[in-house]
Amino acid sequence: MTEANRGVRERPQSPHTDVWRWHITMATSILHRVTGVGLYITALLAAVWAVTLAAGPEAYADYMGFLGSAIGRLGLFVATLCTFFHLAHGIRHLVWDAGKGFAIKTINTSSIAELVFAVVASVGVWIIAAMMGAL
Repeated sequence: MTEANRGVRERPQSPHTDVWRWHITMATSILHRVTGVGLYITALLAAVWAVTLAAGPEAYADYMGFLGSAIGRLGLFVATLCTFFHLAHGIRHLVWDAGKGFAIKTINTSSIAELVFAVVASVGVWIIAAMMGAL
């Protein structure tokens, strides 16, 4: 009969970023989580906007003044980047759910495409907003 060691066994540990060589898909996976947090913060900004709108003209004007400041605009631009990156990454996951796009070259290309799309779409939205007089 075999004798099993009944002591406490070490549990396997998840691979950490120090163990794996960095690659673009690792970066986009982490960035997807980060942008998800950014979208939660963006939702809070929208909730505060609604509360200040209900609180009256003075509170609304103060909040809109904050959003129109340099720090507010930077935050809104980052929120735009988060939105477009999260959208692109979600579409990529839909393609994966269909069983497509798993070749290494395709995965790396789609990772770069996500990043490029997020930047180009965000800059495009802000250029259009400036042309329409919203900034």
